[in-house]
Amino acid sequence: MADTHGRTKPVREDKAAAVNEIADRFRAASATVITEYRGLSVSQITELRRALGGDTHYRVAKNTLVKIAATEAGVDGLDALFVGPTAVTFVNGDVVDAAKGLRNFAKDNPALVIKGGVFEGKALTTDDVNKLADLESREVLLAKLAGAMKGNLSKAASLFQAPLAQTARLAQALADKQSGSEAA
Repeated sequence: MADTHGRTKPVREDKAAAVNEIADRFRAASATVITEYRGLSVSQITELRRALGGDTHYRVAKNTLVKIAATEAGVDGLDALFVGPTAVTFVNGDVVDAAKGLRNFAKDNPALVIKGGVFEGKALTTDDVNKLADLESREVLLAKLAGAMKGNLSKAASLFQAPLAQTARLAQALADKQSGSEAA
């Protein structure tokens, strides 16, 4: 059955499906970042999606649908951000990488405005998103931690070996002294 817009499904079913899909993305995401995309072309938005990578989904949707979906997903503190042409970045991977990707894209394309978001249930301001972007990525932090642990383990091993080496040198010195006194 076609509605007045020439679609095969009624508009309400389309909107309900969109709300369910957005609510599912809110529930699955480790973080969400809200942006304004006014002035960006379709090709620029496509470029942004590529830059964000596969673990991040950039979704343009009607503000009313996103507000309803956020409420259904139990996400609070975003209503004030849904003004003007808004897109939601759903982050399923490294939040720091996504924040860096958005910030870097916004530097090259000032039409993209980072408004804020939610991370671990807490509302984020624009400054909070930029602070996340300043952090090292998870992989870099893990590599630094592993390097620090390896360095500390090496130091500990040398400290444990030092008394043994000193004992061996002392025993050799005593043996040399005894053989020197016997020869005399």
